[in-house]
Amino acid sequence: MKGLQRYWGYLLFFGLITTAWTWRLGPVVLGIGWTLVTAYFLFQAPVFCGAETRAGQLCRNNASGIMMGCSYRQHKWQKLKFAVVPRRWRELNKGLWASGGKILATLSTIVAILSGIISTILAVAAA
Repeated sequence: MKGLQRYWGYLLFFGLITTAWTWRLGPVVLGIGWTLVTAYFLFQAPVFCGAETRAGQLCRNNASGIMMGCSYRQHKWQKLKFAVVPRRWRELNKGLWASGGKILATLSTIVAILSGIISTILAVAAA
């Protein structure tokens, strides 16, 4: 059960993917679900850190989410700087596609954000 708790976002993602196209849950529930999935992949999904080390290599320590660094404080600041400073976005983009886990988390986040926006638009249009 411990492993299932760690990967709850993937289960919710696949559950939403299978039910989103039928619209039986309603746009409000889908919007909330997609928001939870997006937050999971950004801040909790188990991935490699990917921050640049002093040797110029990518850090392979475990991290939580594609926007968070590993246990090293400098790596957390480096990842935050990648997201906030516009001239560092290229480096952030390169890191998002560095490993299989990060690719899956990045693609899932993109799908979740787009689906959340569509669900919100449909909820507003229906009201």
